[in-house]
Amino acid sequence: MRTFIFSLLFLSGWLTMHAQQPVLTFHANGKFKIVQFTDIHYIHNNPKSDVSIERIHDILDAEKPDLALLTGDIIYGEPAEEGLRFILKQISDRKIPFACMFGNHDDEQGLTRAQLFDIIKTIPYNLTGTTEGLPGVTNFILPVKNRQGNKDLAILYCLDSHAYSSMKGVEGYDYIKFAQIQWYREKSMAYTRENGGKPIPSLAFFHIPLPEYNQAAADETAILIGSRKEKACAPQLNSGLFASMKEMGDIRGMFVGHDHDCDYAVIWKDIMLAYGRYTGGDTVYNNLPNGARIIELTEGEEGFKTWIRLKNNEIINRIDYPSDVIKKEDE
Repeated sequence: MRTFIFSLLFLSGWLTMHAQQPVLTFHANGKFKIVQFTDIHYIHNNPKSDVSIERIHDILDAEKPDLALLTGDIIYGEPAEEGLRFILKQISDRKIPFACMFGNHDDEQGLTRAQLFDIIKTIPYNLTGTTEGLPGVTNFILPVKNRQGNKDLAILYCLDSHAYSSMKGVEGYDYIKFAQIQWYREKSMAYTRENGGKPIPSLAFFHIPLPEYNQAAADETAILIGSRKEKACAPQLNSGLFASMKEMGDIRGMFVGHDHDCDYAVIWKDIMLAYGRYTGGDTVYNNLPNGARIIELTEGEEGFKTWIRLKNNEIINRIDYPSDVIKKEDE
């Protein structure tokens, strides 16, 4: 009897957890909105983190997103579990689906990436996944389906960009590994085959920017919108992810964090390379007021709209991609 009761409780908990993992679909109005929170750098019970919590609530109130993506450096102090749970509770309590990618600081607070992932899995409305056999932990895909829920119309690739280089003679930050790139290529090709040979419009999210961010920002012909108050702290080695994305033909934009004094979007080889807006408080360096990047997809359109939302409902740096880019090139 005790075993039977335990089985019922386990089944009830499993069904509840999975019922709170909704399928992502476009709304009846044809829109799907993502909020990107990045570099929250939360320290539990530290008053310097209060402004980050205020901003998260302000932005969720104003935007009412369909999905929240946290692109790394969520926590910046111990206790790691309490801090992580507190941040994610602000989103989960609103019944908003969310997913996390790790940054270079998340696993410096006493828990490993795997341990942090195990905590995230217990929180309702979590869509964070992992792919066994790949370097890192937060490598997963989130399809966004049509209003009927029977066809993939957009693909969100979420990648673990690791932390620091472990290669002898190569300092600085790590790079996205070849196995991850091959995994992306295989998944992309599979989605393209299922879509009758046409790539499905896709976006990519991770923490550390690619070397192409600096290459694009330094090009006088590139279209750059937003603030660039520091050089992108990219890996010294280029593992070729951007080249693969161009070759696959599906990625329309990628969104990172890591560099707190950048919030720009730059068009490079027809792909938008964008930063989120630093969401944290005064626990680390920041010379830009905190906020978040919003990305809005429209069913049936290959492009997207994006903007930065700050406190007091201020909106800056609106971009309609690719139509704004085409207009600027024509001027």
